[in-house]
Amino acid sequence: MRTARLRTVHPALWAGWAALAAGAVLCVIGWYGVSGERYAERQLPYLASCTIPGAALIVAAAVLLTHGRSALAAARVEELYGLLVAAEPDDVEESAQTAAAPMAISGDLLMVPGGTLWHRADCPLVAGKPEAVPVDAKLVANGELSPCPICEPAEADD
Repeated sequence: MRTARLRTVHPALWAGWAALAAGAVLCVIGWYGVSGERYAERQLPYLASCTIPGAALIVAAAVLLTHGRSALAAARVEELYGLLVAAEPDDVEESAQTAAAPMAISGDLLMVPGGTLWHRADCPLVAGKPEAVPVDAKLVANGELSPCPICEPAEADD
């Protein structure tokens, strides 16, 4: 599924590449003309007619390519957002309640030795880890351990 905006970005990219090529050709022609002349007054026409317009075309090409790439990226983000919105479930309230519920509900609290967080036993961060040990109450009381933001074990005390 391609959007209309995505198709309109390509001419800006093609124009940028064409301007870059034309600018490079003009700069080479100007350099070649200047290199064949010994006196500065005879080099100026090559600078004015080839090198300066070539450099301006290269700058314009950089602007066109930058704009084309950012517009292409924005169009892709919009397309992905449209796909995401189209894939959203019909019952939004039910999915919002599911997302608001904590991932873990166990009352047992665990910690990993050397870690800085304490978790519920069924938290995905410590579930199945043999090195997870029960929480030391001294560490929690001293403030050395903080609650896990994923399983929210602070709610276990409520």
